[in-house]
Parts: sequence; C-alpha cells; structure tokens
Amino acid sequence: MKYQRFIFQNYEFKADSKSLHLYYSFDGMLDFTESYIFDFDFTAYDNSALDRACQLLFFMAGVSYYKAYLSSEIYLEVGELDQETANFLSKTYERGLGEFFYVNQLDPHTPIKFPGNHAKLSPISDRWTQSGQLVGIGGGKDSLVSVELLRQYQHGIVTWSVGHRPQLEPLVKQIGLPHLWVERTWDRALLEHNTKGAYNGHVPISAILACVGAVVSVLSGYQDIVMSNEQSANEPTLRYQGVEINHQYSKSLEFETDFQSILSHLFGENIRYYSLLRPFSEVYIAQLFSQIGFNKYKGVFSSCNQAYAHESNHMFWCGKCPKCAFIFLALTPFVDRAALESLWHGKNLLLDPNLEVTYRQLLGIEGDKPLDCVGEIKETRAAMRLAQAKYPELHKFQFKLPDNYDYKALGLHSMPNDTFQQLKQIIASLKIGE
Repeated sequence: MKYQRFIFQNYEFKADSKSLHLYYSFDGMLDFTESYIFDFDFTAYDNSALDRACQLLFFMAGVSYYKAYLSSEIYLEVGELDQETANFLSKTYERGLGEFFYVNQLDPHTPIKFPGNHAKLSPISDRWTQSGQLVGIGGGKDSLVSVELLRQYQHGIVTWSVGHRPQLEPLVKQIGLPHLWVERTWDRALLEHNTKGAYNGHVPISAILACVGAVVSVLSGYQDIVMSNEQSANEPTLRYQGVEINHQYSKSLEFETDFQSILSHLFGENIRYYSLLRPFSEVYIAQLFSQIGFNKYKGVFSSCNQAYAHESNHMFWCGKCPKCAFIFLALTPFVDRAALESLWHGKNLLLDPNLEVTYRQLLGIEGDKPLDCVGEIKETRAAMRLAQAKYPELHKFQFKLPDNYDYKALGLHSMPNDTFQQLKQIIASLKIGE
C-alpha cells in the first residue's frame, strides 16, 4: 500500500516517568510510537531548551518509520521548523538513507523535503549548561580510547549510552565513571510491515544518537557531547547512480559540522558536539587502544555489530563479519597474537580462508568495500603491510600503498581548539609506539 503523507503527530516528555514518547503516522491510518527512558538524575534544566531538544530528536527519529513507505509529503501536526533546520533534516534524511536507497534499488536522487513552518528561530542563548564531557559509549574500542585520553587532562567526565544495557553494564563498571543510561524502544510493528512489503534498511542511526545526546545534555547540564568517530567515516563506501553512498554518513565530518551549526542555531553555545578521534585513522586508534586500553577492557568490549543485535544480551565477537575482520587486522601489528586470538576463542581471522574475500574487499582489490563501519582502504592496506611482517602468508594480498602514507598523520577535525591542543599534548606524552 502506498501512503501519501508521513505525519509527525506529537511528542510528549513526562518528567515523572523520565520518558519521551514520539508519535508518527501515515495518512492518519497507520501509527507508530517510539519511546525513550532517561534513567539518571536530572539537573534543574531549562524547559524551553528541553522542548527544543525533544523536537529535534522527534524529527530525526522519524526516519526509521518514514523509510517504510517513503511518502511524497511530510506533514507536521506539532513542532516548529524554520527553513535552516528543515534543510538540515532534509539533507540528513537524503544522505543518511543513501545505503537504504542502494540496497532497495531505489533512486538515490529522491528528494525528501521537510516543510518549514516558522520564521527564523532564535537560539536559546542564556547559559544553562556547565563545562563537562558527555562521552558516548558504544561498546567498542573507539569510545574507550576517548575515555582514556580524556582522563589524562579533564575532570567532570560522564559517560552515556543508548540501549544494550545488559551488554554494556560490565564495560561501564570497568570504566568506573558516572554513567547516564538511556533506553530506546522502537516500534516493533515495523517488523510486521516489513513482511508485508514495507521498505527496510539502514538508517542514519548516529544522527538519531546525536539528537539523543542533545536531550541528555539538557537534562544533565553538561555542555559537550563527545563522540568517537574517526577519519574513515568520511570515505564513501561506493557510488550508485552517480551518488556517493556512505554507510557511515551520520558519523562523517560533514554531518558533524552540519549538526554543530544546527546546535548553535537552536541552543547558542550551550551544547557542543564533536568527535575527539576525528583527526585519527582507525589504525592509529587501534595502536592507541593497544597501549592504553586493551589489557583493561579486553574481556568486556566488542566492536562486532552482532553483539548488539536485537536478540543479543551479551558481548561477543562473531568472527565472520567485516567488522571483526577489520578489527583483528587493525590490532594485529600492536597486540600479542595469543592475546588477540583469545577474543575469538583462539581463532586467527587473518588466516581464515572464509574471510579471504572479505579482506580483499577491505583492501580495495576486489569488489566494493563492505557496507559496515570499517577503515579506509589506504589505512587497511597500511595495517595489512604491517601484518605481513608477522605473517608471510599474507603476501598473497597484493596492493599498492604510497610510500609517503602515514597512518599516524592527523587529519581534519571540528573540535574546539583548546580541546585539540590538549589532545595533541596527551598524545605526545604517551609516546605511542616507542
């Protein structure tokens, strides 16, 4: 069935139950509800800022339901959008659904237009946040590197997460910092509609999490939402009908700077959003992790997406997916072989013939790069070049790598300059690899 109108019906924050409920509809006939529980103590928050942050999440989280039928019209029954914010949402939906369009063989040029219904919104500029870092925890090595780096020079660090509490509780305990839990419940009715022909596929989940972070910032009073996205998130995965498709679009520097602009537009300087690891390659992050985090977290972390599937309730590494293959490769030059293999119950992924095609794809020597959060082709080649020194049999992978490529070279970023300068000092003091 084709629905003509996707409706943003309502959003409702209930302070007594610490919950936010988001309501969506197709043509007023097919309804969906998404809910969040903010399971932590709130500060004396600004009500107008909270309402605006809830609206931003309301509009962004709708992408999970909008994609089911791709209605030609978006209609707002509640909420205020000026043209700048509407344009940001339109772009994020269009670019963030790129992989969805590719997998479903749909036109990636399909316009998604949010309607502006308000004159230019003024930022809520009265100061209501305090200095402090809200470090998002996803369960993998990257956010742990951010935590351990920030420990070196910051106080007032708090971690936060969305969902997957059974998997994350041992890890959070090991981190040992105050933690803010957020539970997200998406409408499982989507699964039923998928069996009846509704579209399914990848959504820009990191954009949704960024908006959750804005709500957490308001409720906790902390200014900085700190993510752990790196250089590789900027690299397109493939091209489809002339459009660059990036599995990690909502982790990219492009999205990050767009979101920073919207936060400034809506909240002034009260909320800042940036990635601490943006200047780094994945391979350099792996080297950092091997020195400052691997031994501490080796039994309680996982970067494997299968560990966070809907039916999972514990950490593990599947040993079959591109993410596992890449992480094993990235850590190989820097971690003892037996210690690394122990994460996969003694299995060596580099020597697994079932993963040879996956490695060829990761190296850019066969087919497209996997649709997963994996490293850039050039840094994957740099890691493989280092791994070949340990495993001569890996010389079966033939590729070119520029002599001047340095996986430790710092790339572009959009974090505050004082944060970047402190970060560089800490990196220098760690003497990584010496």
